[in-house]
Amino acid sequence: MSDTAARIPEDLKTAMKAKDTVALNALRALKTALTNAAIEKGGLGTQLDEPEVLAVIRKQLKQRQDSIAQFEQHGRPELAEIEKAEIAVLSKYLPAALTEEQILEIVEQAVAHTGATGKADMGKVMKRAQELADGRADGKVLSGAVMKRLS
Repeated sequence: MSDTAARIPEDLKTAMKAKDTVALNALRALKTALTNAAIEKGGLGTQLDEPEVLAVIRKQLKQRQDSIAQFEQHGRPELAEIEKAEIAVLSKYLPAALTEEQILEIVEQAVAHTGATGKADMGKVMKRAQELADGRADGKVLSGAVMKRLS
């Protein structure tokens, strides 16, 4: 079992004892998503490795970001605030984000590795850059850096 996956049940117990409803809801949803991912992978009881766990966490964060946009668009700021609080809880499980300099360095490495010369090679460069970033950079930020470098 990955370190992150092992931490979640312990944090869930802590949130229950502290009666922290926001953390409790976020962690319960995450635990359910992890269980569903394990079932999809190979059945109930299958262990997810660390990259798979982080991918599920990122998916949960993305869902909450989408919800925030919807809630704000429809005039429900109180629900958007709850989603933001859950994002703060879930973000603790992700590795530290890359700095702008590190992202630019990764983009340069990806361009050098793929031999890209223009925007037509964007897909190849993005694939390699995402591998190098290992989930520590937002896809939009990475895409922007690649686009800027290839233009």
